[in-house]
Amino acid sequence: MFIDAEKTPVLTPPMSLERRLAAEHQSLNLVQRILSLFRSVGPGSDLTRLQLPPQFNLPKSHLQCYGESVYSIAGDLLGQCSEGKTSLERITAVVAWSISTTRPLVFGVSPYNPILGETHHVSRGSLNVLLEQVSHHPPVSALHATDSEANVELVWCQSPLPRFNGKLFLITMINLIIVLIVIIILKIRSLAGSGVEAVIKGYRRLNLLSHGESYELTAPSLVMKLLPMPGAEWNGTVHIRCLESGLQAELRYHRRSAVLGLGGSSSAVHGRIFHRDSKQTLREIRGRWDGEITVKDLASGKVSLLYNAKAAIAQLETPFLRNPEVLLATESAVVWAEVSAAVLRRDWDGAREAKRKVEEEQRRRRAERENEGELWEPKFFRITQSKDGDWECFPIASNVPPAPIVVYS
Repeated sequence: MFIDAEKTPVLTPPMSLERRLAAEHQSLNLVQRILSLFRSVGPGSDLTRLQLPPQFNLPKSHLQCYGESVYSIAGDLLGQCSEGKTSLERITAVVAWSISTTRPLVFGVSPYNPILGETHHVSRGSLNVLLEQVSHHPPVSALHATDSEANVELVWCQSPLPRFNGKLFLITMINLIIVLIVIIILKIRSLAGSGVEAVIKGYRRLNLLSHGESYELTAPSLVMKLLPMPGAEWNGTVHIRCLESGLQAELRYHRRSAVLGLGGSSSAVHGRIFHRDSKQTLREIRGRWDGEITVKDLASGKVSLLYNAKAAIAQLETPFLRNPEVLLATESAVVWAEVSAAVLRRDWDGAREAKRKVEEEQRRRRAERENEGELWEPKFFRITQSKDGDWECFPIASNVPPAPIVVYS
């Protein structure tokens, strides 16, 4: 189903190193934002089902943010993964690309929680990227990207799983900011060390079709902490392994020290590339994901630049609509168009009303399916869930077609 001619999608700048969108929202009056919570929070409220007031929203969906980490980049790090002459060169390039998907975090604002069946389809040169929200509770997002020139395929299936440090309770990702601020307001005891770690469950699989190699990648965790200083950081160990060559990589993302929150760097990355069988370290990796990262070849002692964040994720271009006639009604930029337009002009009453309309439409569709005994199925993916709760997503089509929304290469 395509959109009505009268509906105009709202496309906003990607989350880049300059944090342009974040700067606009951080300038909002903090008291005004906190007071807006009380329209949603009351005695006996179930915080696991609350929606963020629009003052706490970035004008884009989580689905768009996932897609941006793939298609919004200066240069072609993904395509370069196929250019290495050896498996060691190729996994080194995969490590650089994996680091490039790490984007700035903002404490205090969050993208919209994608609705069931929401899609996001964008092209950049020969790279076509398609995402679909394949589950709402729990939230599960699927991504399929293909590049016909580089002969590369990317498949993601991931779901954020909040895990609390401290005496807190389980909530969905979209409510993290509400809970953190409410905790501060209510002065709950035992705050020291409290925070939220959203573990990204699922997998990322990168296929270098020209070389017959498949790489499995994990993602760092998102940590939102209260004390000693509020903030948001990437943390944990990313594992990358090539099933065919036996080569593996480990990248450790470091958060600040718990002592006054002043120790170390919140963007430091240390890691290595090694062989699965011998465990011998072949290359060492060191630096900052928002700065420069170097790689040292232990055989030759040579140190070279692996990744430069300023060159890769700064001053990124905003996608634009090229073919409105084939834009799906489920496209993120269409679903949230009225909400985003109101957020950008800081019309909070208008944004709240537009958001309510989106939520009511979803409840209406869910009720219709339940009344008719209809089981919802994704349009672009097949999904399975194991007994342990792990999800797998399989693209229905072998290639992603060019998108109506594009970004300059």
